[in-house]
Amino acid sequence: MTVASDLHFKSVNYTGQGKGPRVIITGAVHGNETCGTKGITRVMQEIDSGQLRILNGMVTFVPIVNPLAYAKRERSGDRNLNRNLFPNENPQDFEDRIANWLCPLLDQHDVLLDLHSFNAQSQPFLMVGPRNNDGTLQPFQHEEKERALARRIGVTRFVDGWLATYGAGVQRRLRDDSQLETVLRYGVGTTEYMRSTGGYALTLECGQHADPQAPEVAYRAIMNTLAFLGLIDAPQPVALAPEQTEYLSMVEVHDKQHADDRFSRVWSSFDRVAKGEEIGRRHDGTPVLAADDAIVLFPDTNARANAEWYYLAKANPAGF
Repeated sequence: MTVASDLHFKSVNYTGQGKGPRVIITGAVHGNETCGTKGITRVMQEIDSGQLRILNGMVTFVPIVNPLAYAKRERSGDRNLNRNLFPNENPQDFEDRIANWLCPLLDQHDVLLDLHSFNAQSQPFLMVGPRNNDGTLQPFQHEEKERALARRIGVTRFVDGWLATYGAGVQRRLRDDSQLETVLRYGVGTTEYMRSTGGYALTLECGQHADPQAPEVAYRAIMNTLAFLGLIDAPQPVALAPEQTEYLSMVEVHDKQHADDRFSRVWSSFDRVAKGEEIGRRHDGTPVLAADDAIVLFPDTNARANAEWYYLAKANPAGF
């Protein structure tokens, strides 16, 4: 049995002799999502063998961000690390202790690529940040850099709107506007934290957890990132044209209100649902119907009561 107090945190840094950005690449923020760990390990082996050289800037690899969850082969250690990710002077759980190590490490970098996977079968996709803005929710000024990298990661599907949609859902559960600051904190994970400190960041969902191609998606994304940002001597990855991309915005989250709420079919991310179509049923038999045509994201059959059950997204007409 793994004892949390026996675990340590590990990062590996490679610094080139030339000038360049400071990049950090993370895997296994969730312990059952191992494709990033495999992709990172493969790249590190190539660097250590001399097959690949870091010439400019620096890159830090964190193959296993959450060693407790990784040892358990579960999503979380004590809780979901990718929520409420801030340093804590009085850590209450293992994920708080990770944050006290990880956040200062993120602070030392300019760019984050965070590698994940998902439950149901679907194609890889990229979670991106907001447009440039000076708002209170998620002010941001690196849209051009972030989206330029996104177009070269190696996937064609992009999704935005996470923090606003998640925050609205938590606020609805609390039914108390005075809790808004707490609400927004609970929507902050690795990429949101990185943007809050002046950097930019992407979350790559590499495929289904057990998909043998997911580690290859992670590896290719790492190599494209290093090449595009000039850390290695490699051909520049080709940017996707607008017509090659699918750009969606998350619009709402629906909660599992009771442990016995059930989906009416097996849903996967990016399944389309028509207005009036049944998505699931509440424990008392009440049907859960789609209010509009939409696209299902992150359906979680194993969600607990009063937690996120599924999200809905719509095509973003603005284009990526």
